[in-house]
Amino acid sequence: MEKSSVVEATVGVRAEDEHGSSSALRTSEFFLRLLPIGLSVAALILMLNNSQANDYGSLAYTDLVPFRYLVHANGICAGYSLLSAAIVALPRPSTMSRAWTFFLLDQVLTYIILSAGSVSTEALYLVEKGNDSTLWSSACGYFGRFCHKATASVAITFLAVVCYVLLSLISSYKLFSKFDPPATNPTAAAATKPIDNPAFHA
Repeated sequence: MEKSSVVEATVGVRAEDEHGSSSALRTSEFFLRLLPIGLSVAALILMLNNSQANDYGSLAYTDLVPFRYLVHANGICAGYSLLSAAIVALPRPSTMSRAWTFFLLDQVLTYIILSAGSVSTEALYLVEKGNDSTLWSSACGYFGRFCHKATASVAITFLAVVCYVLLSLISSYKLFSKFDPPATNPTAAAATKPIDNPAFHA
């Protein structure tokens, strides 16, 4: 009886620890999904309002394709973050299909926002430094306010990238730690198993 009670107590402690760690992970995931909403919206608004006109001409974010891509990518990420945070907040049991959906979507959104930040960084470098081979002169000397806003928007976008990288790690952990890989087909395994021919042992 004493041994049985000790085993039951140990199992109870382990279950409580697993529940606590799962709850903490869920809370962290929820806030990590909320944070990119503010970051993406801030980066989006900064870039949408980014235009400058002076005696040298005018320059707006719509003049550069990477900056337009940045706006669209941040809008998509903000919408996805809001939807996924609402789903995570619902007290539903985790299923394999749900875990796979979050895993795949987190990976896709991470690459989208990362690529947007990367191409925008390259465009910002060209705007600031210019390119002699294409006769593209530096514009930041004439449109300083435009460059400052673009830099701030790109920097905030990379903060959102960090959040999505962490979310990708969490969704990967939740998928591959709770669910076993698909079982192999016994028939196929038997078909591919090498046949032991007694003639070779003679």
